[in-house]
Amino acid sequence: MLKRMVQLFFVLVGGTLGFIFIPELIHILNVGEVPGWLTTSYAGALVGAILFFIATFWLADYIVNFMKLMEEKIVKAPLTDVLSGTMGLIIGLFVAYLITIPLNSISIAVVSTVLPIFVTIFLGYFGFQIGFKKRDELINLFTLTRNIGKKKEEEDPTKGKQLKILDTSVIIDGRIADICKTGFLEGTLVIPEFVLEELQHIADSSDVLKRNRGRRGLDILNKIQKELPINVEIYEGDFDEISEVDSKLVKLAKLSSGMVVTNDFNLNKVCELQGVSVLNINDLANAVKPVVLPGEELKVQVIKDGKEQHQGVAYLDDGTMIVVEGGREYISKHIDVVVTSVLQTSAGRMIFAKPKLLEKAQ
Repeated sequence: MLKRMVQLFFVLVGGTLGFIFIPELIHILNVGEVPGWLTTSYAGALVGAILFFIATFWLADYIVNFMKLMEEKIVKAPLTDVLSGTMGLIIGLFVAYLITIPLNSISIAVVSTVLPIFVTIFLGYFGFQIGFKKRDELINLFTLTRNIGKKKEEEDPTKGKQLKILDTSVIIDGRIADICKTGFLEGTLVIPEFVLEELQHIADSSDVLKRNRGRRGLDILNKIQKELPINVEIYEGDFDEISEVDSKLVKLAKLSSGMVVTNDFNLNKVCELQGVSVLNINDLANAVKPVVLPGEELKVQVIKDGKEQHQGVAYLDDGTMIVVEGGREYISKHIDVVVTSVLQTSAGRMIFAKPKLLEKAQ
């Protein structure tokens, strides 16, 4: 069927070209005495159609194979790539049409016939390439930005409702689900497809620990999507020119004016350097820990010995480590301690204390 359509197309093209050019060609070549009917446009159309139909016996198979190859590539290509390329092609052809209007009025044959064809082909191809290569920006323009710009409620109250873009580490961590459940996180959660691919790769790892972490991350995402009252979107675009997932997250956040949600210290610093808003779960966890001041009394259970001699280590309910001076002899016991100092580090808060009994003895 496709071959017949190609042959029909060739016949129509050949007939059209013959109708226009063959009588003129006979006149230019000044071929001796020829029957008058051969110089008519209709005879030229017939001759052109026959010549092009004969040519299809050699060319049709190549053209059909080429069209099938293109069809397979288009079918396999993501829908976003096809749509963005088509949009660019349409824009390119429209611009070409506007340019060729004044060209058609020029009396020079080459300018009025050949040049418009060249301009149309060039701008059509150029538009398709731009649309295809800028597909991520187009996707962002027509999908993600609509969540921010649906309504600019009274000047800019949507600031807190920006897109929250999740990275792999914060999904695996799992605390993001609890935060969403409390309602403290507003707006739309965006899960990029390249993050899902990395998570899937971790879940398929041969290493048992990595595999369990990856599967836990997938379970957390499933819980957020199905059980929690928060809007979740999957971003299907990608940045082929960027290999690192963290760099892709920063790029996406810039394009969408979104915020990266992470607990990765290095990604946090990169976002700050590039002017991208970031929500660090570890910072949030440290911020909501109870404030402990030197001189306060706490009741703790010494779990193990510390790094230094005679030290013991205890933990608060929120996981904050307490280093108890002279606490080694109280391992596995509940004792009252007095806070001597508090140290805030990038890893969290550390409390130094000593047993209350020792404080009284002094």
